[in-house]
Amino acid sequence: MLAGRPQGGNTSYRTPRIMNELQQEIAELKQFIVDLKADRAAAKQKEKSEAWTKYVSLTVVIIAVIAAIAAQWSGKYGSRVQISQAKASDQWAFYQSKSIKQHLFEVSRTQLARSASTNDAEIAKEQKKFEDAVARYNTEKAEIKAKAEALEKERDDASLRGGKMGLAVSLFSVAIAMASICTVTKKKPLWFIAIGLAGFAAYEMVLAWTL
Repeated sequence: MLAGRPQGGNTSYRTPRIMNELQQEIAELKQFIVDLKADRAAAKQKEKSEAWTKYVSLTVVIIAVIAAIAAQWSGKYGSRVQISQAKASDQWAFYQSKSIKQHLFEVSRTQLARSASTNDAEIAKEQKKFEDAVARYNTEKAEIKAKAEALEKERDDASLRGGKMGLAVSLFSVAIAMASICTVTKKKPLWFIAIGLAGFAAYEMVLAWTL
C-alpha cells in the first residue's frame, strides 16, 4: 500500500500537465485554422480584385492579331507604291522617247519647208508625211501621259493608305506594350490607355481601307 502511493501521486501530478499541453495544442490548432481561413479569404479577395487582368491578357492577344493584319496590309500598300512608281517611270521614259522622235520630225519638216519649193509635189508629200507623224506622236504622247499620271495617282493613293496603315501598326505596338506593362504592374489606367490607342489605330485602319 505504501509503495503504491507515490505512483498514484505522480499520475495525479502528470494529468493536469497533460491537459494543459493538450489545451495548448488545441488552441494552436484553432489559431492555425483561423489563420488558414484568413489566408484563403485574402487569396480569394486578391484573385477577385485582379480578375480583370485576365481580360488584359485577352486584350493583348486581340490587339496582336489585328496588328498582324495591319502590318500585312501595310506591306501590300508599300509594294503597290513601288510597282506603280516603276511603271510610271517606264511610261515617262516612253513619253520622253516619243518626244525626241517627234522633235526630229519637226526639225526635218522645218528644214524641208525652208529648202523646198512650194510647187514641188514630192516635197509637199514628204512634208505632209512629217506633219502626220508629228500629229501621231502628239496623240501617242497624250495617251502615254494619261497612263503615267494614272499610275502616279495609284502610287500616291497607295502611299497615303500605307502611311495610315503604318501609323496603325505603330499605335498597335504601343498599345500592346502598355497592356503588357499593365499585367505586371496591375495598374488599371494603363489598360484603358492601351484600349484607347488600339481604338485609334483601328480607326486609322478603317480610313486606310475607305479612302
